[in-house]
Amino acid sequence: MPLDPAKETRDTAAMVPLDKLAQITRRFEYLEAALSAGASPAEIARISKEYSDLKPLADQIAAYRQALTSLSDAEALLADPEMKALAEDEIPEIKARIRGMEQALRLALLPKDAADARPAILEIRPGTGGEEASLFAADLARMYQRFAERMGWRFEVLEEQLSDLGGLREFTAHVAGEGVYARLKYESGVHRVQRVPETEAGGRIHTSAATVAVLPEAEEVDIDIPAADIRIDTMRASGAGGQHVNTTDSAVRITHLPTGIIVTSSEKSQHQNRAMAMQVLRARLYDLERERLASERAADRKSQVGSGDRSERIRTYNFPQGRMTDHRINLTLYALPQILAGDLGEIIDALTAHDQAERLAEMEG
Repeated sequence: MPLDPAKETRDTAAMVPLDKLAQITRRFEYLEAALSAGASPAEIARISKEYSDLKPLADQIAAYRQALTSLSDAEALLADPEMKALAEDEIPEIKARIRGMEQALRLALLPKDAADARPAILEIRPGTGGEEASLFAADLARMYQRFAERMGWRFEVLEEQLSDLGGLREFTAHVAGEGVYARLKYESGVHRVQRVPETEAGGRIHTSAATVAVLPEAEEVDIDIPAADIRIDTMRASGAGGQHVNTTDSAVRITHLPTGIIVTSSEKSQHQNRAMAMQVLRARLYDLERERLASERAADRKSQVGSGDRSERIRTYNFPQGRMTDHRINLTLYALPQILAGDLGEIIDALTAHDQAERLAEMEG
C-alpha cells in the first residue's frame, strides 16, 4: 500500500521523499511474493540477498507509515470534546517520534558506498621525523589492531618491516569483518604526533608523522591484471635479526608496470606471499579507479572526509597534553591513552555523522 501524501500533516522541515518510500515498499512486497512463488536455487539466493538487505529499511518505512496514521487519527480526535485533551497530549509525542523517524530515513536513503561492507587493506608508513616517525607508525599499527579486536574483526599482518629500535618502516594488514571499510575509511591521511622521543636526551618535544592508507579490498572481478602488466621477483625476506631472518628466497615483490606500483610480501611461504601481494596490488588499483571516479563526480565538493587527499594532515596526537585533535571536524578529546588502546569509536562516529550531514546538505541543496 503506497504512502498517502495527504496524511503528511507534520509541522517539520525534515521532509522525506514519499514517492521514493512507496517505490521501496513496492519492491519489498514484490520480493516477498517472489520468495513464496518458488524459483530456481540461484534465483532464490539472489532474491533472498536483496530481500534481507531491504528488510530493515522496509521495516523503518512501515513504522513511519504507522506513525503518520497515528498522527492523523489523533488530529481527528481534536474535534471530539471528550477526546480533545487526550489528543493534545499525544500529538506532540507522535510528532517528535515522526521527526526522529524522518531523520533516520533520510540517512538510510543516502547513496551507499558499494565498498562499505568490504574488508580493507591497511597500510602504515613513517613520514617526517626519522626513527621517532617509525616508532609512531608502530603505535598506530597497535592502535588499529586493538580497535579491530574490540570490533571482533580479523586482523592479519601481510607485511611488517621493523626498524632497529622496533619501529615500523612499512606495515600492511588485511582487516576483515562486518562493516570494516565503512568504519576505517576515515583514517586515511597524515597522522601527526607531538611528544618527547625516547631518543631525545634534552627532553624537547618533537613533531613527526606517519601516513595511513585504508583501501577497500578488491575482488578479481573488480580489477583485471594481465600477466604482461606485472613483473614478479623473489628475494630473501629481511627482518630485525634473530628469528626474523629468513634464509630462503620466499619474499615476493610485484611491480605493476603501467603504474609503477610496487608491492612486497615476506610473511609466509612464497606461494602465500604471491597471493597476498596480488591482493594488495588489486586493492591499490581498485582504489585508484575509485579516486578517479570520485574526483569526476565531486569536482565541486568542498570537503571529502572519507576520501580526501592522503597527503592532508588529518589528526594530531599530543602526548604532553594527553589530547587527540581531528582537524577535519575540529574534534578534540583528552583521552589519548584510551585512543591509542583502540578506543576509536567516538572519533569514527563523529566523522561518520559529519560526512552524513554534508551529503544530506548536498542532496537537499
